[in-house]
Amino acid sequence: MSGRQIIPLFPLQTVLFPGGVLPLRIFEPRYLDMISDCLRHDRGIGVVLIRNGREGGGVPEIHELGTLSCIHYWHRRRDGLLGVTLKGEQRFRVQATEVREDGLMLAEVTYLPQLVSAGIDAAHVHLVELLRQILGELEPPWSTLPPNWEDAEWVSGRLAELLPLELCDKQALLAENDARARLEAIARQLAGLELE
Repeated sequence: MSGRQIIPLFPLQTVLFPGGVLPLRIFEPRYLDMISDCLRHDRGIGVVLIRNGREGGGVPEIHELGTLSCIHYWHRRRDGLLGVTLKGEQRFRVQATEVREDGLMLAEVTYLPQLVSAGIDAAHVHLVELLRQILGELEPPWSTLPPNWEDAEWVSGRLAELLPLELCDKQALLAENDARARLEAIARQLAGLELE
């Protein structure tokens, strides 16, 4: 996908990477309408990290770099809420935003190039094994992701999503344009966590 496009935004306290999955419970009317419209017209949804503010209620301040997602799966939950699973597709940069009367934020975005697929360096093989362990303990939708253990972009994206890193660090990893450099940054952060 290239060029500029207007997409609806879902500001959240999480960071989604291309190739990743994000299960959500939808209950706010503006987002129920957004999901319905995106299903009807096969449109994507922009997931962006909140810089300042909350997920529910008003309009938060957001980070300008996010990930376009598609609705991978949806169902009516036992509690009556709508459950959806988003799948990350492509990074984008927000150029301008507007807020509709119902509070839904729309953005004009420019799509960023996909990261070039890169192999795993010998120094990062332990990160692949760590990811295997993590995914082995999780349920769907994570456990059903088709793995790509040899791809630094896929491995780094899943680790960045699943490891207990600070949100600002996850956002910085999303902004990284080199998959091997992203893996190296994750390795440094893990070493820092182990020292604490």
